[in-house]
Amino acid sequence: MTLPRIVIVGTGPAGVRAAQAVVAAGLRPIVIDEGRRDGGQIYRRQPEGFQRPYAKLYGSEAAKAQALHQDFDALRPQVDYRSETLAWNLTAVAEQPALHVVHRGEPQLLPYDALLVCSGATDRLMPVEGWHRAGCYSLGAAQIALKAQACAIGGRVVFLGSGPLLYLVASQYEQAGAHVEAVLDTAPAMKPLAAVRGLLARPALAWRGVGLIRGLRRAGVTVLQGVQPLRIEGSDAMGAEAVVVRDAQGTVRRFECDAVGLGWHLRAETQLADLARCDFHFEPVSRQWLPRIDEDGRSSTRGVYLAGDGVRILGADGAEAAGRLAALAALSDLGHDRGRALHAAEAPALRRTLAQMDRFRDGLARAFPWPHEQAAQLPDDAVVCRCEAVTAGELRRCVTEMGGQEVNRAKAFSRVGMGRCQGRFCGHASAEIVAQAGGVPVQLVGRLRSQAPVKPLMMNTAEVKA
Repeated sequence: MTLPRIVIVGTGPAGVRAAQAVVAAGLRPIVIDEGRRDGGQIYRRQPEGFQRPYAKLYGSEAAKAQALHQDFDALRPQVDYRSETLAWNLTAVAEQPALHVVHRGEPQLLPYDALLVCSGATDRLMPVEGWHRAGCYSLGAAQIALKAQACAIGGRVVFLGSGPLLYLVASQYEQAGAHVEAVLDTAPAMKPLAAVRGLLARPALAWRGVGLIRGLRRAGVTVLQGVQPLRIEGSDAMGAEAVVVRDAQGTVRRFECDAVGLGWHLRAETQLADLARCDFHFEPVSRQWLPRIDEDGRSSTRGVYLAGDGVRILGADGAEAAGRLAALAALSDLGHDRGRALHAAEAPALRRTLAQMDRFRDGLARAFPWPHEQAAQLPDDAVVCRCEAVTAGELRRCVTEMGGQEVNRAKAFSRVGMGRCQGRFCGHASAEIVAQAGGVPVQLVGRLRSQAPVKPLMMNTAEVKA
């Protein structure tokens, strides 16, 4: 009897728990990750030889990070683990679906019976005038510098954006001894009732977020809420030198710095789901397109399962539950007896957990809204696409003078989203600008279509190894 071939993409919380479920059913999955070590972004492991304590690296999440790392270490002998391996395309060869990966320049083809995509999320960025200068980083990049390189992005750092990650990264920097000049949040301090209801689905976590804000203020960090970003000042020679915002009272304030961390919550990494031709739907609260899944993580494409922040931003705890549930659903669908039994026994409780976390997700999206009006009203000379140096004015001209009222048409005219990031950083803001210029709701301008390779890659040979 041929055992089913299961491939798992990602070793963050969702990927680790998915692998754990497959191993518990008696199978040996292929587990790939483009990183050198497991943990994903939220629980990114420090390089071998680094000895910084978990409490310093992960703060209040230290115990969960350590547990996930230890569990994956225990799994390593029972999985086919392939680190530093990038998944960059999906195809069907001789009617057998396969994942294209590359490891240190060597391409490989991985046929699968079930593919579990646990691709995680990246920073959701809103362009700010001057953000293209040196010294401007995403919040995720600021975290990577701290966790994987044991350094700060600057000597005087301003964090600008919104969402829990803004306060988490700022707190991690402050605890590590870095100088945090200010934390500037575009979300108002007073949250709407609908947001409060959602946040009460996980009150302990909500209070933990309040504790991060209080801790920053106790440490002497300026924390402002309800700000409007105006510009990042600086020069091509010196990079970022100051952040200028209008505060909630209408006063223009300037904060000197030598580095800026930017981020507006997170955006799902959906490129592989797109290449797998999964159906998408527009999520109106967060104003982004997300893959459509059933309650267990099945996508619309047979054999493809999606879990974690790559499909819904539920956080690390939600990703762990979603990863296990999707793996059990895959095992059940493959007709695996042990998998069927585990799915029948565990699925109801896991679904209830995810429903609770989805209510919290909705609350977060309402409490820390994507500032779409600010994105749509960027000055004409503000750079939107940093890779291709496309300005807001150029995008508007594509709509008003060239008829580019759909984002992929505007992309063809302007090259927005054609650079190294493939629209990850500029795609959402570009859609808001195109929608505003065309006078239509943002969901009607569509979404940037993914193309292979999903990230830049290098290959040493044209020969593909199975």
